[in-house]
Amino acid sequence: ISHTWFWSVIQDDFKNGNVDLDGCIKLLGKMQVYFDQTHLKHIFKKTLDRQVGQLINVDDFKAIYRAIVHRTEFHDLFRSYSPDGKVLPDTQLIKFLIKEQFQTEANETNAFEIISKYEPIDEVRKKKQMSLEGFIRYMISEECSIFKSQHKTIYQDMDQPLSDYFISSSHNTYLMSDQLMGPSDLWGYISALLKGCRCLEIDCWDGPKNEPIVYHGHTLTSKIQFCSVIRVIDKYAFSSSAYPLVLSLENHCSTQQQKVMAAYLKDILGDKLLFSPLGGETEMSKLPSPEALKFKVLVKNKKVGTIEEGMLRTDDDTAAETEDVSESEMSDEDEESDATIPIYKPRSPSKRRGDQRTATPPPQKKSRVKKGQIAIELSDLVIYTKSSKFVSFEHSLENQKCYENNSIGESKARKFVKHSAKQFISHTTRFITRIYPRGRRMTSSNYNPQEFWNVGCQMVALNFQTQGIPMELQHGKFLDNGGCGYVLKPEFLRDPNTTFTPQTVGGYSKPMSLSIRLISGHQLPPSTKSKTNKADPFVQIEIYGVPEDQGRRKSSVVKSNALSPKWNETFSFNIQVPELAMIRFCVEDELSVVNHEFLGQYTLPVMSLNTG
Repeated sequence: ISHTWFWSVIQDDFKNGNVDLDGCIKLLGKMQVYFDQTHLKHIFKKTLDRQVGQLINVDDFKAIYRAIVHRTEFHDLFRSYSPDGKVLPDTQLIKFLIKEQFQTEANETNAFEIISKYEPIDEVRKKKQMSLEGFIRYMISEECSIFKSQHKTIYQDMDQPLSDYFISSSHNTYLMSDQLMGPSDLWGYISALLKGCRCLEIDCWDGPKNEPIVYHGHTLTSKIQFCSVIRVIDKYAFSSSAYPLVLSLENHCSTQQQKVMAAYLKDILGDKLLFSPLGGETEMSKLPSPEALKFKVLVKNKKVGTIEEGMLRTDDDTAAETEDVSESEMSDEDEESDATIPIYKPRSPSKRRGDQRTATPPPQKKSRVKKGQIAIELSDLVIYTKSSKFVSFEHSLENQKCYENNSIGESKARKFVKHSAKQFISHTTRFITRIYPRGRRMTSSNYNPQEFWNVGCQMVALNFQTQGIPMELQHGKFLDNGGCGYVLKPEFLRDPNTTFTPQTVGGYSKPMSLSIRLISGHQLPPSTKSKTNKADPFVQIEIYGVPEDQGRRKSSVVKSNALSPKWNETFSFNIQVPELAMIRFCVEDELSVVNHEFLGQYTLPVMSLNTG
């Protein structure tokens, strides 16, 4: 049956003779087979080595197809449930779903749906059976992904206050590379929004001709116009998520250009911009929910006075066009602000060692509070995300309103995690807290976001343009809940009376015993050192979470095989707080005992792991 089907699919392509590489690629696409071009080209070339010319015949194509599609581990699994080794009746498929996939309630309906969706051979499908071809297509489908299919949809309660969610957040969104000389580009905003980011940073400075500009102040990074940034945001704001988008303004503009900013925000964003409280409510004990704020853009900036005063203000109220705030409050990012980073300057020749460069330290200023001004027009656009300077946890508890939020630099935040975790968590149950990278990260490197998620910080802002483990954790965490950019925090990080801390999980522990069987890999990226399609791959499985849960296991190395390496190794982890844990699978090529090459990785929340 399988042979007849195979021939019926490919016969038209071979009726005029043999096919070349492009024909082979077209045929595999027609058969809905995933393939990596590097591996395919190598297998095709290997086939040609046995004959003359650049064309292959039917038997050659069949061999290539089997090399790419028919993995022995699928054969073995199929045979263990198939009575005759040729087809899998629906009753046996149900057994497979229950025993191997842990789908304890699987029934005839589930089996029929799978057969209807994945079985390519009509004759087999009509008998409610599955061939090896259908079984393979099912096994490599999204349904058998290690990521739970339910978690690919918005399944969490979206009616809780904004402060109850982890929110996907970007730092210096406009930058494409480093903090000193790299380009500023609108693509930074588009890219972040397409990745589901829900808090963007806009670093605003006075520009020529009364046009505010966006760039990394006091550096050689290029500049883009504020109005262009807002137009791009208007276009892409809700392309990946319907939930509210926060614009975090790092505002260094004069009051005159702040008024221009306010006008652009209103004119370009129109009805998307939230400029008054929902239902006109000015007194509130908690923030509105993501659901209530769907398709709304929120401005995060300093604000003069209360929401009520802003609503009572009229256009004739010229006496309050601007108001003074301390300059240290004008900028959200205070004690570690990037704005104070000097441009790299070479040392004088007599002091230079090799080709080293050093930063000229900024002149020491006396600590006196200078007055800055904020335009009322901009201030009045701030509703639920008022930036408030962090003084202390005690000060916030006594004075801070629920719609006021704090930005805390990573170094200070890390000290709080270490020495005041209980107070820090109590703070984040009440107020949105944004963490940002220290200003000395010249290359736009990132910190580990996990330590701040562990204490409930909602906006853990990272440099989205910089690849590496921090951004892999960020991407993995926000795959959850349909990739909408909002993930509901665990109950113990939402309860103001919680006693949980990452160091002492106590009664909040819900231990999970996790067993992972690493079976095989398929079509892994070949080593850059390989002239063919080879690599010496090994896998590291890493757990990120509370300190007690951090762990790493390493597989053996499979020599000279990137196409279909097999490990068949089992790894076990005991996880105390699975609600916060992330798991990362990293594949590397062992170039030598001490030198490894990164081939690929996949990171996801432990609670999103699919069984089977």
